[in-house]
Amino acid sequence: MVTALMVILAIISVLLIFVILLQPSQSDGLSSSIAGGAEQLFGRKKARGYEAVLKKVTVFLTVLFLVLSIVALVLSK
Repeated sequence: MVTALMVILAIISVLLIFVILLQPSQSDGLSSSIAGGAEQLFGRKKARGYEAVLKKVTVFLTVLFLVLSIVALVLSK
């Protein structure tokens, strides 16, 4: 059972890395944080299209990864 959970965790972690790398950058580097970073932080930009889907998939995979990690930890004891 624990071995199956570890395999599933490995697959989810690879998928999570892949989805995170697909997301576009939200900042322009250090210059944007000094001159106008607050506009991005408090702005009303909403992700649309594939960005919104990637964000939802990232949140889902992260929660799934955390829950399965805790379950694997409990079952391994």
